[in-house]
Amino acid sequence: MFTGLIEEIGEIVRVTAGPEVVRFAVRAPEVAATASLGDSIATDGVCLTVVAVAPGGVDTDYEVEAMPQTLRVTTAGAWSPGSAVNLERALRADARLGGHIVQGHVEQTAEVLSVTEHPDWRVVRIALPAKAAPLVVDKGSICVNGVSLTVSAVSAAGEAAAWFEVSLIPSTIAATTLGAAVIGTRVNLETDILARHVARLAEFAGASR
Repeated sequence: MFTGLIEEIGEIVRVTAGPEVVRFAVRAPEVAATASLGDSIATDGVCLTVVAVAPGGVDTDYEVEAMPQTLRVTTAGAWSPGSAVNLERALRADARLGGHIVQGHVEQTAEVLSVTEHPDWRVVRIALPAKAAPLVVDKGSICVNGVSLTVSAVSAAGEAAAWFEVSLIPSTIAATTLGAAVIGTRVNLETDILARHVARLAEFAGASR
């Protein structure tokens, strides 16, 4: 479990394709300093397991693996050496829940539609896949590339092409990869788990009538 509060921007330094999985080496001195085999680390919002750890030092890196399904439904399939990724270690039981409950289970990717600059913040509009549209509400929480964000605007229920907006403050722009997002950038989305449970319960309630 994660909170969506990014600890470090890491760099993909090596990609090794195997017969069934792809292994990524991630350079991230702060996160790697305490990484151990079996740890879960959210990488651009994707929960991945540490399978190897390099010796300590400035250039410390660790390795994670992604299965075919993960490569299909997330941006991981497009990661290459030099790619920047948001990183967060799993939540400790005694830590404050500063963001919101994030599982690291990305549901789909979406495209950035517009980026609007303001004097003290930046508004990013992102396409909302039809399946996710009912789960996103104004002032609700959403996870974009592993970053816990508050929805600042959302399209009306009747709009053909659904979207939502998030407003990025300067610290979020500087401390996450969302600062580099431009029109056309694809991002990982994870909607609120509580909303997904409610939607599933409503689905079964309707089927039983």
